Amino acid sequence: EIAASGEYAAGGEVKENVGDSDVNTKWLVFTSTAWVQYKLSESVAVVHYALTSANDAPERDPRDWQLQGSQDGQSWTTLDTRSGETFPARYQRKEYRFTNATAYLHYRLNVTSNGGGGIIQLAEWELSDGDTSPKPPSDMRSQVGIGPTGGFVSRPRAGFTGLKALQYAGSTTAQSGGYSYNKVFEVDIPVTWNTELSYVVFPEFTAADLQYPSTYVAVDLAFSDGTFLSQLGARDQHGAVLSPRGQGESKTLYADQWNYKQADISQVARGKTIRRILVGYDSPAGPLGFRGWVDDIKIVAERKRQPYQALHGRFKPSDFVTTTRGTHSTGGFSRGNNFPATALPHGFNFWTPMTNAGTTGWLYEYHRANNPANVPQIQAFAASHEPSPWMGDRQTFQVMPSAADGIPNASRTARALPFRHANEVAQPHYYSVGFDNGLKTEIAPTDHAAMFRFTFPGDNTKLLFDNVNNNGGLTLDVPNGVVTGFSDVRSGLSTGATRMYYYAVFDKPVTDGAKLAGQGRDNVLGYVAFNAGADRTVQMRIASSLISVEQARHNLELEIAATDSFEVVKRRAQQAWDAKLTVVEVEGASEDQLVTLYSSLYRLFLYPNSGFENVGTNAVPVFKHAVQSATTTVPNPPVVDGKVYVNNGFWDTYRTTWPAYSLLTPSMAGEMADGFVQQYKDGGWVARWSSPGYADLMVGTSSDVAFADAYLKGANGFDIQAAYDAAVKNATVTPPTGNVGRKGLSTSQFLGYTSMQSTGEAMSWAMDGYINDFGIANMAKALGRTEEYEYFLNRAQNYVHMFDPATGFFQGRNADGSWRQKPANFDPRVWGFDYTETNAWNMAFHVPQDGQGLANLYGGKDKLAAKLDSFFATPETATFPGSYGGIIHEMREARDIRMGQYGHSNQPSHHIPYMYNNVGQPWKAQEKVREALSRLYLGSEIGQGYPGDEDNGEMSAWYVFSALGFYPLQMGSPSYAIGSPLFTKATIHLENGRDLVIKAPNNSARNVYVQDVRVNGKRYDKTYLPHDVLSRGGVIEFGMGPRPSRWGSGKDAAPPSITKGDATPTPLRDMTLDAANPLFDNNSNTQSAITGSVAYRFPAGQPKIGREHV
Repeated sequence: EIAASGEYAAGGEVKENVGDSDVNTKWLVFTSTAWVQYKLSESVAVVHYALTSANDAPERDPRDWQLQGSQDGQSWTTLDTRSGETFPARYQRKEYRFTNATAYLHYRLNVTSNGGGGIIQLAEWELSDGDTSPKPPSDMRSQVGIGPTGGFVSRPRAGFTGLKALQYAGSTTAQSGGYSYNKVFEVDIPVTWNTELSYVVFPEFTAADLQYPSTYVAVDLAFSDGTFLSQLGARDQHGAVLSPRGQGESKTLYADQWNYKQADISQVARGKTIRRILVGYDSPAGPLGFRGWVDDIKIVAERKRQPYQALHGRFKPSDFVTTTRGTHSTGGFSRGNNFPATALPHGFNFWTPMTNAGTTGWLYEYHRANNPANVPQIQAFAASHEPSPWMGDRQTFQVMPSAADGIPNASRTARALPFRHANEVAQPHYYSVGFDNGLKTEIAPTDHAAMFRFTFPGDNTKLLFDNVNNNGGLTLDVPNGVVTGFSDVRSGLSTGATRMYYYAVFDKPVTDGAKLAGQGRDNVLGYVAFNAGADRTVQMRIASSLISVEQARHNLELEIAATDSFEVVKRRAQQAWDAKLTVVEVEGASEDQLVTLYSSLYRLFLYPNSGFENVGTNAVPVFKHAVQSATTTVPNPPVVDGKVYVNNGFWDTYRTTWPAYSLLTPSMAGEMADGFVQQYKDGGWVARWSSPGYADLMVGTSSDVAFADAYLKGANGFDIQAAYDAAVKNATVTPPTGNVGRKGLSTSQFLGYTSMQSTGEAMSWAMDGYINDFGIANMAKALGRTEEYEYFLNRAQNYVHMFDPATGFFQGRNADGSWRQKPANFDPRVWGFDYTETNAWNMAFHVPQDGQGLANLYGGKDKLAAKLDSFFATPETATFPGSYGGIIHEMREARDIRMGQYGHSNQPSHHIPYMYNNVGQPWKAQEKVREALSRLYLGSEIGQGYPGDEDNGEMSAWYVFSALGFYPLQMGSPSYAIGSPLFTKATIHLENGRDLVIKAPNNSARNVYVQDVRVNGKRYDKTYLPHDVLSRGGVIEFGMGPRPSRWGSGKDAAPPSITKGDATPTPLRDMTLDAANPLFDNNSNTQSAITGSVAYRFPAGQPKIGREHV
């Protein structure tokens, strides 16, 4: 038993974590002194103990403590005292010995001081009696327990459902591993034509073992004829063999998270009878320890969904979308970090349930926010405009139904209603949830409005209105049945957000209502009551506006007529989504793959969002928008003509979402690009991170390359000249604040790189700048601006200045030319410093614009290939936090990808597999891409679905492109790298009326390697496809096989590069050296008055001016 003075239960950092043999979990308490104690199963004379530091913030480590023993847990004897102890490294284990001959039943670690601050944390506390003899192997144990205490995304000390789960645990001592099968239930269940097995499993990340030993587990079935399910070749919904060994080898189970497994066992066991349900373990390696949890084992007869091919004209792709994908996440580990947004494509508002109505961050947590009974609950339904939980929400407005007697309780925890995910429908066009008390809420969206339908279980029918905080207003017009209000709610990164206005009416008479107080939100809190009639339903029509309450009412009248039924609004929303989603249709996909594909397209088309309104009529629209480029909340911002779009982090989205728009919906790509160019016209810049205005976050002005790419791929409908001007301004004008433009530009234009003295994460700023310069160059060329083309193309090759030949990696550089780290101290596994959300390994290939030049820099294509091989072979351990000081979620996620250093969980890695095309080894790209597609986008059934943050559709667009068989590797040029298509057939219905058909008839989970390609019947040997080949439509046919081929390995098969030949790029450089005269000091922030001629004398020995100098 474990007890403690306190713990952080809400964060899962509980007392049990100090004894779980997992250094990745920890005990945390918000005090500067604390204690934790063990009650052993029998008295032991402890003479040796060990403490392991936790993941972050060294000042939280214990510094001074006493180890104490007790017979009764009340009277304590101090056995060992330590002071001034430090743990310089994270996850550092330190051992302590002392003399003791008395056996105690209780031991306590009494921490009297930490390293500073008001928090104490500890990963592990081990006790020993000093016996070092080998321990006998322990049999696998299976027993009901309190559920996992560690992990970052689920409720601790609970099962997946309920408060208990079945624990399995044991160890193997042989190097060849071991196996064990434990009986759980005796049953008598016949297997019929539609019998399915399902369960959830939580393998723990024991001892930080990167072999992930706890994942070699499966639920097995023993049949009456003496056979076992694990012997019959059954496969789960992802195609992985459903045996303990098969599950571990598939790498489809995440450690420290619940994983859902389902199998149609009738395929292999129809006619058999199940006698026993078992939990099996079978690892090929040892010695090792393993532990985990199993819950919700079900064997049921399920109605099978018709395959896609049989649906024909009745197929609605929106039916396959699950908007709760990505919500089984927290800030500690992301499986998407989404919320279930019901909206129109690129709509003005999102409508969402909230499991925490008091936050602008994580609005809906699939499991972590469950109540003490481990049941999910909703505290409010809200209008949202959140682009990401990291950016935060803004301009919110909340409503919550109540069936309680009297005045509804406004406390969020008191009013929260429990529900089951089985009673929840979460689709783009429709959200519905049935609560345990019989109440039901339904939502159907329009662009600026929505219709709610509340069905009550009795005659108490009330709606409570609220907001995240008190920054807003609420007016209740009870006699006329109208609710209006405004919201000034905004997160710290909602730069430029202005006031949002709301207007709501109802279909039933309002009988009562009042403002409420006592919660600290008197401005925004109130309720109305209804005479709901015999059907006990109330429909609310609500709309919003950034202009005024009157405009909100106008928006409602434009989009939902008083005579429109809920079903009409729902149907129109579904039709809008299906019109978008049917742009891609596939064959040869499993149901899980269809859910993943269409849910990914939903995320792609959810962002960016309209920020404009129609002040005219539907017949004669007049579009205006409130300008959101101020730095404070403005009640009455300027209202100007034009359409503006918001909510986009271009550091993420330039890579995949914008090229996806250009291919799939080019006219919309043009309109949305023009919407951000409108921001340039309004405020002088295009945002790096629009939320909605100029947020100072992330590196690179990547709208530059995004819009250049759109233009080069034929997207029309935007102001091309203004887009080009905005990009050139980003690239050449030193910005007035850090919120806009490129940081470090005042010196980087002269040095050829962004120095560490000019800004943080300077190397990443530089490398992303070169990619953007490449896009600007090609746009300049297309516009006939030859000199500007040459200038920016030269700058796009400046990546050579960031390459340190002594370490073989790109790294940060000082203004004097010296490197941040000397070779002896350089470790490419270390995160941070000059690398944004990554390390040197993941920036080693950040030159997609010039694959040939990058290869030459490394010493040739074979050397670049070897570097890529090493990248995928070097494990990410999440133990090198660098400048972050502690382990951040991106590190854990990258580790759990289990593909070496490849962190598919974050954007800097996304292009790297396709770089194999540049070295004549495309089969390795095919292999890596198919592995990512097959196992990194799983868990849709329980709110997972992604391996990391799904940022504004970027992670989703990677899936869409890669599943189709090609990828926009070289942004800023009209071409795509060829990968390995996932489906046997995919059809893209192009906007020009033509179809692009991708066929791979021999495709399978085994046949992942391209053997040959034909374009419109002709052999095609290059590893890239020009955009015009795709945009004209036609047929691309892939021959697929189980082994690598030599296809695409020819000399001229690689994607286009800036560099031709084998020479290392030598871009032009400023020849003047740092000088006292401001005219020559390589800094545009300094200036000098010129009264006559100016002369510059080159130092003796400096090279003559030539190709490399200007």
